[in-house]
Amino acid sequence: MTSEVTLQGARERRVRTGGVELCVAELGDPARPTVVLVHGYPDSKEVWSEVAGRLAERFHVVLYDVRGHGGSTAPRPLRGGFTLEKLTDDFLAVVDAVSPDRPVHLVGHDWGSVQAWEFTTVGRTKGRIASFTSMSGPSLDHFGHWIKKRMTRPTPRRVGQLLGQGAKSWYVYLLHTPVLPELAWRGPLGRQWPKILRRLEKVPAGDYPTPSLPTDAAHGAWLYRDNVRPRLRAPRTDAYAHAPVQLITPLGDAFLSEKLYDELESWAPRLVRRTLPAKHWVPRTRPDQLAAWITDFVTATEDGRPAPRARGPHAERFGGQLVLVTGAGSGIGRATALAFAGAGARVVAVDRDADSAARTAELSRSAGAPQAWAETVDVSDEQAMEQLAAKVAAEYGVVDVLVNNAGIGLSGSFLDTGVDDWRKVLDVNLWGVIHGCRLFGKQMAERGQGGHIVNTASAAAYLPSKALPAYSTSKAAVLMLSECLRAELAGRGIGVSAICPGFVNTGITSTARFTGVDADEEERRRKRSARLYGLRNYPPEKVAAAVLRAVVRNQAVVPVTAEARGGRLMSRLAPGALRAIARMEPPL
Repeated sequence: MTSEVTLQGARERRVRTGGVELCVAELGDPARPTVVLVHGYPDSKEVWSEVAGRLAERFHVVLYDVRGHGGSTAPRPLRGGFTLEKLTDDFLAVVDAVSPDRPVHLVGHDWGSVQAWEFTTVGRTKGRIASFTSMSGPSLDHFGHWIKKRMTRPTPRRVGQLLGQGAKSWYVYLLHTPVLPELAWRGPLGRQWPKILRRLEKVPAGDYPTPSLPTDAAHGAWLYRDNVRPRLRAPRTDAYAHAPVQLITPLGDAFLSEKLYDELESWAPRLVRRTLPAKHWVPRTRPDQLAAWITDFVTATEDGRPAPRARGPHAERFGGQLVLVTGAGSGIGRATALAFAGAGARVVAVDRDADSAARTAELSRSAGAPQAWAETVDVSDEQAMEQLAAKVAAEYGVVDVLVNNAGIGLSGSFLDTGVDDWRKVLDVNLWGVIHGCRLFGKQMAERGQGGHIVNTASAAAYLPSKALPAYSTSKAAVLMLSECLRAELAGRGIGVSAICPGFVNTGITSTARFTGVDADEEERRRKRSARLYGLRNYPPEKVAAAVLRAVVRNQAVVPVTAEARGGRLMSRLAPGALRAIARMEPPL
């Protein structure tokens, strides 16, 4: 059965090999480096359509239906027709047809990755593969050695890993049963599969999966039957990668444990690791990020440069992602931008001071950001923020992580705080966050590939103070906004975190305003505040580290500093005590 859905603008050809005819599609300029995308089970080549379209702007992209899938014919008989050896024959036939004179860059997902590990580790393909990007599919040989090591030298941890992966592999056992999988796929499972993917995997509706799914899935069961047990029983001992490997691990994969790849460096010494907060079907749910990582990896290989390797504790997670930070000209904002840059993210540094934003962008590139840009905007200006959001989306892409950090300080009693004072602090501290969440959050939601929003609140959000009514109110509103938005966006794969620092040694004290006093007294209080914050000397870099952890762990509310954590606890256990403390005169 031939797929009724084709890749838009693709050139198709037929390649004969080993008694089957493979359906091959090509996009992009054949003179450019060739990237070959291999699909998994129970997919056809169309699973790659979103990624392929993005890659075709830079590369010659080749996709083919694995034998028995989509527009490719099935071997006869099916039994014995899907061995890794025959799949390797198919791969070589395809690359000889589409790129006879240059090695190709290989990308595989699920069973496409399982196959590609074979292609990348057998001797007869050496010199034909320039690089390999693997996702959601281990080498069966590596898996076999992983199992043997845990069975022959068991420890509680290893036994737990073995049992954990055994539970995740429930479907493998079912696919080894005779006839039943075929009946299920050609019957109710095949009809319900698109709904299952949308509900459990958040795969967007559209032209995937294709009408050939029931037949593809029935034929593909032989991938498991022909290969899994023989290779796990007797794994190859020479399964070493002869090309650089990029491993992309979806952290929410329901079928594969992250622990499967613990010893992978011994098999693939030129290894780059990436992680994604996503489920199994990342070619459909995260095509932008995959295309960016594949592009970076292929380009580095083509240029003869070492592939980018993880530098910091979160480089696997943020490498290549687009992060926008407001208030990035100094303090927590600059430290946060540099922390993301050190993890390999692309950074947009936003500040109302153009020189400060430009300096942060420059420092971000030095810290490791592959790209960094400076943008000047007043976050309280709705139209300016709308223009910024449109420009960022058009020129840099949809933001993966948004950090609404810009803020101003204001101290003074309620009765001494005028309407203009209230308006100014709310415009920046609250409306600036609202504008960022509304504009960039909407872009994330419309893209449908997840993301994360971080809003900088304050311990003042839950610590009442007679000296900070306007500031505390603005930050309490940011905290509640974050909680509400977190609930709304959870179903779209977008996390929201509120960061609540305590006394952090930044420049906010030098620009904070004090109402109800003359200029001399205001300056004295500024200096006094700066000295107190300096004595506390809690660096903004620690807040930045907390921001990155909050995104990685998808934390809701993150108090930073001991006083912030203590105040958070007291607000829950002893709110009366906090109200009594609030009546005290501040030490200014």
